[in-house]
Amino acid sequence: MIVSRTPYRLSFFGGGTDYPAWYREHGGAVLATSIDKYCHISCRHLPPFFEHRIRVVWSKIELCHEIEEIQHPVVREGLRFLGITKGVEVHHQGDLPARSGMGSSSAFTICLLHALYALKGVMVTRERLMYDGIHLEQDIIKECVGSQDQVTSCHGGFNFVRFNPSGDIAVSPLILSHERSQELNDHLMLAFTGTHRIAAEVAQTVVENIPQRGAALTQMRQMVDEAVAILTSRRDIRDFGALMREGWRLKRGLSERVTNPQIDALFETAHAAGAIGGKLIGAGTGGFVLLFAPPEAQPRIRAALHNLLFVPFRFETSGSQIVVYNQEQDYEESRG
Repeated sequence: MIVSRTPYRLSFFGGGTDYPAWYREHGGAVLATSIDKYCHISCRHLPPFFEHRIRVVWSKIELCHEIEEIQHPVVREGLRFLGITKGVEVHHQGDLPARSGMGSSSAFTICLLHALYALKGVMVTRERLMYDGIHLEQDIIKECVGSQDQVTSCHGGFNFVRFNPSGDIAVSPLILSHERSQELNDHLMLAFTGTHRIAAEVAQTVVENIPQRGAALTQMRQMVDEAVAILTSRRDIRDFGALMREGWRLKRGLSERVTNPQIDALFETAHAAGAIGGKLIGAGTGGFVLLFAPPEAQPRIRAALHNLLFVPFRFETSGSQIVVYNQEQDYEESRG
């Protein structure tokens, strides 16, 4: 039995510049962190006692005989990609809902590949896992997704990530004191709007608009440097929140699908109650919202947005891990 654990992420700045359609020509960067909410995947070779050869448990339960029958695209293509042909069972559990902007799809991809590599007896590097996850989603499944989610879920921690035109990705951990990291964490509020959306559908409209949004994307890339400068200096932490507010203004201009009147009203209510900045996490339209607010204003914000589900969280640094590794007896070899 193999159990892998992979964190979800929060992206602060630079989202949009991590799409290959942009950074392969202009380069890109993001500032993001992993948090203590996780995707878990367990897998094992399925004993030969069942009528099915493959069992996949996610929001559905799939019982299949051949890989081609699997409905979940990441599981189907992940098994093919790693050449796993024996019977297998894959079981997913997540701390947060899917299609909510927390990078859950890419966390699932990284978590699955990590587990399957371990099932093969391979200790994969974080770099290989990161690039494999991007390749599986973008090139094999051909999802319209960026490259930042796979990076943060794989590596974990608070990172300044650069996407080079060559396709190379440089991951630089942000060096913050414990006090500064705690101060930032204490100013953040994460809330679920109760709505779901297919991120790739929103992302597709953003990618289609890239030729007309070059100036905004360039500004969003520059904000990453400004955010790093704020956090690594003694500047007032509230400057980070004000920058988040400006970043959201730019992001909502990337596509008409990024926001809607309900989301705009949510931010107006939050700002009136004391929030300095905020943004939707992920592609937009729904899912989770991240607010930046002084601790003393947060009770007022929760009261004003009482219809939302607020989720406590802390930054984490572990990244994707194999948390259980038990070797199994090979039934075929033991028959005699």
